[in-house]
Amino acid sequence: MKDLALEYIADLGSFSRMLLNVMRDLVRLRLPWKAVRAQILKLGLGSLPIILLTALFTGMVLALQTAYGMQRFGAKAYIGNITSLAMIRELGPVLTALMLCGRVGAGIAAEIASMVATEQVDAIRVLGANPIQKLVTPRVAGVIIVMPVLCIIANVIGIYGGGLMAIFELNLSAHTYYQSILQTVLIRDLVDGLIKSTVFGFLVVSIACWKGLNTRGGTAGVGSTTTSAVVTGSVVILISDFFVTKFLMLL
Repeated sequence: MKDLALEYIADLGSFSRMLLNVMRDLVRLRLPWKAVRAQILKLGLGSLPIILLTALFTGMVLALQTAYGMQRFGAKAYIGNITSLAMIRELGPVLTALMLCGRVGAGIAAEIASMVATEQVDAIRVLGANPIQKLVTPRVAGVIIVMPVLCIIANVIGIYGGGLMAIFELNLSAHTYYQSILQTVLIRDLVDGLIKSTVFGFLVVSIACWKGLNTRGGTAGVGSTTTSAVVTGSVVILISDFFVTKFLMLL
């Protein structure tokens, strides 16, 4: 038990040092912008189809489930209120981050772990370059830029999916649905959701990069590193969601 605790402390220290190096690069704008642009395209465009699909059907099923409960009280007109708030404040950021974790987190962890296994990271150090600045910082900067955009798109598509169900399945007019959204959603709701999505994206990519850099066991360890990155990232998203939400409510 003592050895396990010491291992966790060492891992936490290693992760913290990596984050400090990344934050230093971001604050000083010491970024390889060409690599950042490549990561924005890779993270954003590559993840867009799965995020659109997830958001659309989440909004549709959310509207149906909301209607199932609200029609008992004759309050189907509030479907737009509930669907929009749920998507913008909670489901949009969380589901976008989980999809990003499953697709991008796994890819980043596997890519960097393969570079470690084939000693490419050691070669970067031998050449006098910083592996964190070359491999981690561009990915973190890219996800910080692209994650709010993906979250906004997910929110719009999710609300649109809820509108489809409200109009064609629940016999609500489009005007009633979208007016309820305009009367309910505030700028603060949107800002809180975007802050959460940025934090989640930062954590997902940071964890994936750290797992990749600390892979063990050669090429055989790449698979376990990838699995660990996805599982850890997903759990961290759900745990941090509570604390970030609580913090934003106190502001």
